[in-house]
Amino acid sequence: MAHLLIVELPGGNDDDLLQAALARGDSFVFLSWQLSHYRDRPSLASSLFQAAAMIDAEGLDFSELQQQVLRFHAEQPFDALLCLIDIRQIEVAQLGAALGLPFMKPQTARLLRDKFETRRHLQAVGLPQPEFRCAGSSADLHQAVESLGLPVLIKPTDGYGSQNIVVLREAIDLEPWLSPLDTMLPSDHDYGLGVRACDRLLVERFMQGQVIGCDVLTQGGRHRLLGIHEKLFFEPPSFAIRGGCFIPNLGQFPEVENYIFSALDAVGFDLGASHIELMLTAEGPRLIEINPRLVGAKIGRLVSLGLGFSIHEALIRLHLRASDRVLAGVTPRHAVSRWLTASRSGTLVDIRWPQQQDARIRHVDILRQAGDSVGPPYENADRLGCVMGVADSREEAEQAVEDYVAQFAVIVD
Repeated sequence: MAHLLIVELPGGNDDDLLQAALARGDSFVFLSWQLSHYRDRPSLASSLFQAAAMIDAEGLDFSELQQQVLRFHAEQPFDALLCLIDIRQIEVAQLGAALGLPFMKPQTARLLRDKFETRRHLQAVGLPQPEFRCAGSSADLHQAVESLGLPVLIKPTDGYGSQNIVVLREAIDLEPWLSPLDTMLPSDHDYGLGVRACDRLLVERFMQGQVIGCDVLTQGGRHRLLGIHEKLFFEPPSFAIRGGCFIPNLGQFPEVENYIFSALDAVGFDLGASHIELMLTAEGPRLIEINPRLVGAKIGRLVSLGLGFSIHEALIRLHLRASDRVLAGVTPRHAVSRWLTASRSGTLVDIRWPQQQDARIRHVDILRQAGDSVGPPYENADRLGCVMGVADSREEAEQAVEDYVAQFAVIVD
């Protein structure tokens, strides 16, 4: 049995890592910069409240937090440190260094929390990048757009989860009654859990092609591509993901492997899970971004369904320096997801489930409840729930999930 230090939960409610730890018989201490956020969620009672202890970092400077964590470590040493959210990777990497536990290097964490600096770094080592600029003010933003020319994509340099992304495609998008440029900075956006946006924007050439997500486990600088997600998006101007298909890697993606492994090596990522988004363009793979953690939005469950074992358990074993059993002795299958959404804005009254059952449907997760304000999917936070299914062929899995989603009734007042 291992003793773990787990920092925050993805989405503020995804307890899959905790469930995997408990299933292994591990104990854990939970650390958060906003414990009240979790205590108000009854759905976490079966996992979070089995923590051996909780550390409340709210209001603490880093030196105070580090001393508190070191005291816990002295009483019962931690065997591994895990964090699956972007916004606290720097602090957790620093804690890992202080505790002497395997984790991403602090300098790598700092680099990857800044999408502009990551682009500059990868450009300097010769990895093909779209043209890009950085904007810290409205004047900078206008200048960057004018310099690059349309179409461009704009997103926060410290953003995550497809939040606050804007694409300007045509000249009409710059007209005063349509253009968001004059209102984008300062944003003072609240990411939650005690973190606010840095108010710097990355402006880059908008790329065309197929978006894929690549899930990688890295140990001792050696990378293993588990598989790729082919992502489907809702119609523009939405940036929300409608669903996807996870395809296990059986050696069929050599060009993708070469590109993403070169990117991970260039930023010094040598331990942990990463979810790397690429655009497959006519010129070849191009990086969208490197997320130095397991795939979010509970899509880790989809990875587990496709691989036939728990990816969260594999991640714990990796941080414990144990050998992982990636693709060993399992028969990979195609795993498909689709998201439920509202067709119009209003107050959610009810989500009525299908009456028929289908053995190929392996997971349904409803994220919203009656009384919540909902609307059409512009970004991922607008989605209401997710359906996941598996089958031997992609076509069968997609058909089963699409049919099941179509039977839900989303009632909005």
